Amino acid sequence: MLNTTFYLSTVLIWGSTWLAIKYQLGSVAPVWSIAYRFALASFILLIWCLVTRRSMRFSMKEHLYMALQGVLLFAINYYFFYLAEIRITSGLAAVVFSTIVVMNLVNGRLFLGTPMDPRVLVGGILGLFGLSLLFWPEMSAVNFSGPILSGLMLSFAATYLASLGNILSARNQSNRLPVIQTNAFGMAYGACCMVLLGTLTGTPVSIASTASYLLSLLYLAFFGSVIAFGCYLTLIGRIGAGRAAYATLLFPIVALLLSTFWENYQWTLFGVVGMGLILSGNYLALVRKRG
Repeated sequence: MLNTTFYLSTVLIWGSTWLAIKYQLGSVAPVWSIAYRFALASFILLIWCLVTRRSMRFSMKEHLYMALQGVLLFAINYYFFYLAEIRITSGLAAVVFSTIVVMNLVNGRLFLGTPMDPRVLVGGILGLFGLSLLFWPEMSAVNFSGPILSGLMLSFAATYLASLGNILSARNQSNRLPVIQTNAFGMAYGACCMVLLGTLTGTPVSIASTASYLLSLLYLAFFGSVIAFGCYLTLIGRIGAGRAAYATLLFPIVALLLSTFWENYQWTLFGVVGMGLILSGNYLALVRKRG
């Protein structure tokens, strides 16, 4: 029951962040929006750790692993995806990101020696096919020119970094690093990485004072980062990176359902069939075989 709660919370929250991120794009450079998001999320988690009197003493080696998780999962991969979505559609980016299911299975086997569950692999491939059908109208209209190819490369690079971050989280939890404290420090390190990147690239510091930008920033920091990452990474420790990553195939469905009401998204036969395949693959990957 607890795993189901973590899973559904992750899917519903991250599925809704697609709308929130739209309000982040525009006048503020992505590098600073990402820095603000994770700095605020880290601050919230650190305050929570202090209030609940959680242990905050870790060795230098443990901080290095926290920092590496932060750079991979809360910094560079997000930056690459922001750059990618300037060049490609969000639907195409979603399809690329969904390959993290297969990447987590392969990387888990390579770095952690985790057995590769055939049901999860088949379910992931079925879900990828369904997601491709879901976004087929967008994908079929794509002209694979130079900018599109560079956007795809950035998306795959971002996805692979996120996968490594997932595997690193599994490694950290197996070495008894608590999720909340690891996220608190990891997000702080990720925010510092973005500040350093913004400074080195000479990107002007800016922040929008509009209500839409600030409210979306609060939503992304608290719900999209503190809550969702806490649920998702805990799920990785409980059911494995491969099965937990299947949630990424359900994010677009939630996003499109919200878009149906907020942006008048029109469903097609391809979309309905694609959603059915994703849900079927989800059942195959997550429901354990009896006996």
